[in-house]
Amino acid sequence: MVEPPGAVRVRYSYPDGSAGPPVRADTLFEGLADLLARADDVEEVLQALKRSGTRLEDGEVKGLESLAEKARERIRQRCQEFNLRRSLDEIEEKLQELLKRARRMMPAGSGEATSAEKPAQGRPERLSQRLAEALSRLGEQSLGDGEAEALRELLARERNNVRDLETFRERHGDLFRGPTDADYRKALELMREVQALKALEQALASGEMERISADQVEKLLGPEARRALERLEEALKALDEGGYLTRQGAGVRLSPKAVRRLGELALRDIFQGLLRGRPGAHCTAERGAGELRFDASRDYVYGEAWNLDLVATLKRALSRRPGVPVGLAPQDFAVYESDYGTSTSTVLCLDMSWSMSWEGRFGAAKRVALALETLIRTRFPRDFFSVVGFFTRAVELRLSDLPHASWNVGDPFTNLQEGLKLASRILRRQRARNQHIIVVTDGQPTAYLRDNRVHCEWPLSLGGISPRAAEETLKEVERVTRQGIIINTFMLDDSSELRAFVEKMTRLNRGRALYTRPENLGQYLLVDYVARRQGRI
Repeated sequence: MVEPPGAVRVRYSYPDGSAGPPVRADTLFEGLADLLARADDVEEVLQALKRSGTRLEDGEVKGLESLAEKARERIRQRCQEFNLRRSLDEIEEKLQELLKRARRMMPAGSGEATSAEKPAQGRPERLSQRLAEALSRLGEQSLGDGEAEALRELLARERNNVRDLETFRERHGDLFRGPTDADYRKALELMREVQALKALEQALASGEMERISADQVEKLLGPEARRALERLEEALKALDEGGYLTRQGAGVRLSPKAVRRLGELALRDIFQGLLRGRPGAHCTAERGAGELRFDASRDYVYGEAWNLDLVATLKRALSRRPGVPVGLAPQDFAVYESDYGTSTSTVLCLDMSWSMSWEGRFGAAKRVALALETLIRTRFPRDFFSVVGFFTRAVELRLSDLPHASWNVGDPFTNLQEGLKLASRILRRQRARNQHIIVVTDGQPTAYLRDNRVHCEWPLSLGGISPRAAEETLKEVERVTRQGIIINTFMLDDSSELRAFVEKMTRLNRGRALYTRPENLGQYLLVDYVARRQGRI
């Protein structure tokens, strides 16, 4: 758009001159939550923040890569503006003048050349192979003429600069193709600026904040770049001061506060409808442990529990007949609403085999586990929840360690049998009548326990079945079924071999199997969990 003549452009900034409002730890952590939930190494996420920055609701935190690109752009600008073809002409002219003076002072007929004019061995005779070499030779002889001596001393003082500029021009001269000829002084200035920019670019690329000088950034890239660097430093400091990180030796881990917040954000993002639903959405028609809802009341019905809402009762009586003494009638009585629900014990069996690293499967599954734990802890506090990870072996995962868990490259097999065995052992310790195992996997079993030994079995073909592992796993499914536990399986692959195996599991257990993609796993699993709580087993 062409601005009209006389138009005034106004640029607004924050009163403190910063690149944006102060970085709030809560907002920053929310912006990084998705990466933190999917990654197994907090340090990797912090490095990504340093490198690429992040966008926040109230501004942007620029990463070091954007500053490095600004340094590269500044170098490109200098190359497009100047050329170095005439950068040493001034020194060459002064050297020629000095040589002429030296020849005039030599005895007539001596025929000797000054040391600066002597050709290098095996090369055609000319003034000098390099100006710096010629200037070095001049320092080896003395000239009686005062003006010549002054000129020689001047050139001698420039010897190191000339050497550096010659080397720089040989390496980078072809890059400078601008229309403006840089004289000797301008060429030295360009050389030092480009060298400083390249050094800064390398420091920015390293990601080591201690190597980066804010003063140097401002000098080379301007005050806006300095503010961006300081804002990034502020963001990194905010996570520490906000209580989201804990330091363990040289390593960094998420704090308990950060783990809880990750679950809350995952639940919000995956299943926002649950957060908008009223408390007690899991109620059943059965009588069980109840919770009073002090935010709602209703008419009392004879025979029900006497959970009197005294304030609502008095309001009804006074609105019917104002004054004292208050006269109560049967229709005035109001009681608090109650939610009656059944408790549920759930173990999530999370596949941690090598194949879960494909297509972001494990990151999505881990994020769902965090969301499910938060849902149960905040909405269904009487429910029990635990996580079992299975690979070549099976282990119970502490919820505090869940954000740091990763698929196991060292033990890449899939031991679903031991995962179910451990999950059922955990559930036996719980009193809840409703007991469930949720299995999230992308493949059929390839490892099993027999006589307290682990056996690993490669599939018969790529993506095929492992007969003995499948057989032992189905035996464990039968044992789990006799314990009264329902198994619901969420599969991240729909190969025919996996489908056939899971169908056998569901026939034995009366559970269900759902096929989904990593990006849809959260909605499927959480909706299914809430739906299952509406019935009794």
